[in-house]
Amino acid sequence: MEYRQLGRSGLRVSALTLGTMTFGGQGMFGALGSLGVREADRQIGMALEAGVNLIDTADMYSGGVSEEIVGEVVEKRRDGVLLSTKARMVLGEGPNDGGASRFHLVRQLEASLRRLRTDHVDIYHIHEWDGQTPLEETMEALDTMVRSGKVRYLGVSNYTGWQLMKALAVSDAHGYQRFVCNQIYYSLESRDSEYELLPLSVDQGLGVLVWSPLAGGLLSGKYRRGRDAPEGTRQVDERWNEPPVRDREKLYDTVEVQVQIADAHGVSPAQVALAWLLTKPAVSSLVIGARKDEQLGDNLAAANLTLAPDERAALDRVSAPAMIYPHWHQANLAKDRFSPADRVLHGEAP
Repeated sequence: MEYRQLGRSGLRVSALTLGTMTFGGQGMFGALGSLGVREADRQIGMALEAGVNLIDTADMYSGGVSEEIVGEVVEKRRDGVLLSTKARMVLGEGPNDGGASRFHLVRQLEASLRRLRTDHVDIYHIHEWDGQTPLEETMEALDTMVRSGKVRYLGVSNYTGWQLMKALAVSDAHGYQRFVCNQIYYSLESRDSEYELLPLSVDQGLGVLVWSPLAGGLLSGKYRRGRDAPEGTRQVDERWNEPPVRDREKLYDTVEVQVQIADAHGVSPAQVALAWLLTKPAVSSLVIGARKDEQLGDNLAAANLTLAPDERAALDRVSAPAMIYPHWHQANLAKDRFSPADRVLHGEAP
């Protein structure tokens, strides 16, 4: 297992992170999996044995049950494990049961610590944007959490580029702790993050954690042109609708290239998709999770797969995002002065 620096922080995380949305199975999360303590203990053991050192969860996963399961399994091996959790989502019917206010975040951190059976979390993510709470309030509350010792590092998830840059500017202006990582959706199925979020992460020194790197299973190789979606998968479950697919024909073209490369290496198409992501700028770790041990074992093996330059180029071509404005204009007139951050979308200089 490779260990990568998390942005500009001193923290090193494994190239693969164990995600825990499949733990618990409450409500809509039943579409992903319903692993209990015994199954979770087995999967966490598999991940740790493979060299994974980071486990990612959230207060909203199965209404806190995921955190409870992680806490019970990890309690006796806490010193060897990094824990990441998140807050912001609505978890009740009260007027303050959601958002990124000081009130909600402090209350949710205390609840997460109790469920996780620990006195601190290693990475605490703001799970989603809150356009009604001043960023000064959010960032000051997070800064206090770090200084109190209850949080080691700060992360963010699902912000736009301008929202994230504004949050970083607020932190810098007031001397608050900065976000060190950016957890985003990024995959061969959707490379939207290359427009703003990945270049910003490169420029500002944030490590990228990728959620749903297999696009909800769409890049597993099970979904092919002219074939029905397999029964029992999340893509046929009405409770779950992420990620949206805008161009299914392009998806099928991408999967065909995956399959060709996978066959040449004697591995699964899923491993090819994961290995491709691990070559991308600023990517620190991929958050993988599975409802079955065999799926998890296969995903963990991606850490050992190296793609040839021509294979990476083929995947780049077939999945390339459209060049939207102002990027096409800059490609025509500004490429003589592109920075490494610009090159995330536009590719290496000729």
